[in-house]
This record gives sequence, C-alpha cells and structure tokens, in this order.
Amino acid sequence: MTLASRSIFPICSRTLSSPLRVASLLVFTEISSSTFFRRVQVPHFYSTSTTPLFSSAKCSVQSTSSPETVTQTVSRPNVVDILEERGLLESVTSENLRSASSDPKVAPLRVYCGFDPTAESLHLGNLLGIIVLSWFQRCGHQAVGLIGGATGRVGDPSGKSLERPELDADTLEKNISGIKKIIIKILGSNPSSSSSYMILNNYDWWKDMTMLEFLNKVGRFARVGTMMAKESVKKRLESEQGMSYTEFTYQLLQAYDFLHLFKNEGINVQIGGSDQWGNITAGTDLIRKILHTEEATYGLTFPLLLKNDGTKFGKSEDGAIWLSPSMLSPYKFYQYFFSVPDVDVIRFLKTLTFLSLDEIKILEDQMSKPGYVPNTAQIKLAEEVTRFVHGEEGLKEAIKATEALRPGAETKLDWNLIERIAEDIPSCSLPIDRVSGSSIVDLSVSAGLFESKSAARRMLKQGGFYMNNERVDDENKRVEEEDIVEGKGLVLSAGKKNKVVVRIS
Repeated sequence: MTLASRSIFPICSRTLSSPLRVASLLVFTEISSSTFFRRVQVPHFYSTSTTPLFSSAKCSVQSTSSPETVTQTVSRPNVVDILEERGLLESVTSENLRSASSDPKVAPLRVYCGFDPTAESLHLGNLLGIIVLSWFQRCGHQAVGLIGGATGRVGDPSGKSLERPELDADTLEKNISGIKKIIIKILGSNPSSSSSYMILNNYDWWKDMTMLEFLNKVGRFARVGTMMAKESVKKRLESEQGMSYTEFTYQLLQAYDFLHLFKNEGINVQIGGSDQWGNITAGTDLIRKILHTEEATYGLTFPLLLKNDGTKFGKSEDGAIWLSPSMLSPYKFYQYFFSVPDVDVIRFLKTLTFLSLDEIKILEDQMSKPGYVPNTAQIKLAEEVTRFVHGEEGLKEAIKATEALRPGAETKLDWNLIERIAEDIPSCSLPIDRVSGSSIVDLSVSAGLFESKSAARRMLKQGGFYMNNERVDDENKRVEEEDIVEGKGLVLSAGKKNKVVVRIS
C-alpha cells in the first residue's frame, strides 16, 4: 500500500513526501468563530516616551537547564509588553499570557511558528515571525520553528485568492532544506544559548496517520459551521474558483499540529500573522476539547507589515525580498532597507530591529533637527536588519558593495568585487575592440546605460557620468587600457542609481 493511499485524509489524493508548513505570516485580520476563546485586540501605538516599557534590547535570561524542567528564580522581561510597545502585537487569546511570560514561578514558555515550503527561501513577510520568535528567545523562552513537511502538500488558504500550485517531492525537499538553513542561521546566532531554539517537521507525526485515525482523533471534534465561518474560508467560497476540500481541512491539520506539539513537546504558545488567528484558535480549542485543559495554551498574532500609505512592505520591483543570499544578495537586501522613506523608517526600526527604544527615540529626534545627515536612520535600519539576517560577514559584504558602487567613492574597484555586484546590476559583454579606444559616449549607449548619445552628453554636462566611480568631464574621453579593471571590464554610472557592468568578452 502506498503512502498516498494509506495516509492522511485531505492529502490522500496527493503523495506525501517531506515538505513543510507554516502560518503564512501576513495578511488580513480574521475574526475567530471560536465559542471559547475571546480575541483580545491589542491597540497599536508607538510611544514617544523616553522611558519605554522595555528599553534594553538585550533581555536574555541565561540558564544552564532546559526550559521544560526548571522554573526561573528571577523575573523575566515581559515579552508581550515588549512586543506591544514595538508594534508587534495584534491579538492574544488571553491576557494571562502576559503574566505567564514573566512570572518567575512559571516555567519558560515554548513558542512555535510554522513556515510553508512554497519556495527555497523565506521572504521578508516571514521575517516578522522569526523576529517575534527571537524576542521570546532573548527573554528566556524557547523558540521553535515548525517545518510542515506534511501540510506543505496542502497549502494554507489564508489570505490567498487561488489554491497554491502543487510542488513535486524533490522541490519540496529542496525548499525545506533551504528554509531550515535560514532558521538555524538566524535563531542560532542570537545572544541566547544555542539550546533556546529547536526545529521540528510535522511530517514526522503525519506520515503514519491514516484517514480513519484522523477522523477519529480530530474530525469528530470539528464543527463544519465553525470551519465555514472562518474569514479565509468565506472569501474563497464566494470567489469564482471556490475552495477544494484539501484546502478546507488545512485548519484542522494546523490545529492538530498544536495539539501534538503541546502534548508531546510541551510547546504551549503558537504565533503567526494576523491572518492566522482562525487557525491558531482552532488549535487552542481542539486542545481544550480533547485534553480538557483550561488556558493551557496561548495564541499570539502580529500585524501586517505595511508602509505608511497602506501598501504591503516586502516587495520590490523585482519581486519578493528573499532572506537567502543565493536568491537575493546581501547588497540588494541592504539597499531595500536603505531606500525606506523617512515616514516609515522609525516604525520599521521598532518592528524589525532589536535596538532599544531609547536609541530609536534619539534617532527620531535627530531627524527633525537642523544638521541631520539624510538617511542616517535608514543606514541604521539597513545595518541592523542585514546583520540579523545575513550575519556580520553579510553586512560587511553589503557595505563594501554599497561603498564601491557610490559614484565618487574612493574605494578602488577590483574585478572580484565587480563580479559580485554584477549579480545585482545590469551587465553586458562586448569584445575588446568595442571597448578599448572607444568613445565613452558611444560605449555608454552600446552598453545600454543611455538610450542616445544626446542623453549621455546631457548627463555628462550635469556632472553625473562616472566610469569606475570617477567622474567623466570630457565628452571626447576615450576608454584606455588602464580604465579596464584587470583587463576584464569596467563600471559605468549615470547618477547614483543607474549603473552597468561592461565585461570584456
């Protein structure tokens, strides 16, 4: 009997190989239809006080013992209050989570967030989940990344207008591996001890479950009316495409994940984006019904990451802002945050970095004072987020590339550096006889930097034409051998943003 034929219910029509699941992190707030859990809506605010609820970004509670066996003897920072003041709290299933997170008589919490294997890398939307996990981790709790090796075959319909495309087994395995590396790299580099995080895969407990077992363990406790009342379900049912049975049962899979994790691993908090409220409360409700426990588990959601104009933050002209350096270089990642407008930068410093609120307030005050150097706050944002995601080496690479590509920079370009940045800017290949000895104006048009010679001459007269970061003032300038870096190519720039690498073919 094949795995697909004897395995889980809604996935029975799709072969289950190793993949992954997660609460798709950001989208629209969903009203829970749970009759037991009351959604506690948290008002969003951004303090201008210099005495915040929690001003220090270093809140790790060091312990040599495991969180499940030891009760802290010292008070832990209240991570829920911290998240609230930084704009990272949307709703909680119970206000008792606040006391549970800081009471020295209560064991540290074990907190999980899930991630779908829809791509080989996580993206900026997923970063909020990792940041919230990291705040719990830094405040003495254990962070858990759940890879949904089973539910990745189903796909979470929350916030989606269409059913996710089915991925083959090899692609899912590749995606799982890539996402796992990212979680390990980020959570493993936190100031907390390395034992303060773990990674699980829900395929481990779904792979041997039959449909009859699922119906017996979970199905009998599910109410169709409650499931259909979920906002994500209602929207899809009203759409032209509708919703498949597979997607409809996704919320039960996620609910059972929480039950399994609580019962077998002692994990008692699930976090997710605001669109995950329905799925999270389905889990807490299932735990209550099966284990007959009152408020043994908690759910917490964080808001959608939006720009000041209400549009989604996390997309560029080229697509998603990936966290993997193989899909988006640290340089381009850094540049994305460097380009954040002034109206958004302070809010993003609160939500996306671990800087103290005192330090952020100082930056905010400086922005309104005479003598403020433009983009100082953006540079700080870009540095902090790039360091968190790509580490110190990734940040150094991004800063070096940024400096090297700045027109007029004193950084001497070498070919290795040009090759690295060529992945992120337009490039072309031309034979040596079309480069050496050519007019700089003609070359700039051949390379695609300008559409016409007149446009090139106009930029040159305005002082914005550069070759290898050195300004070109003479429109009769011809490319000489020494202009070609290591005999392999050169960089032409028009202003600060438009560049092209010319390779010698």
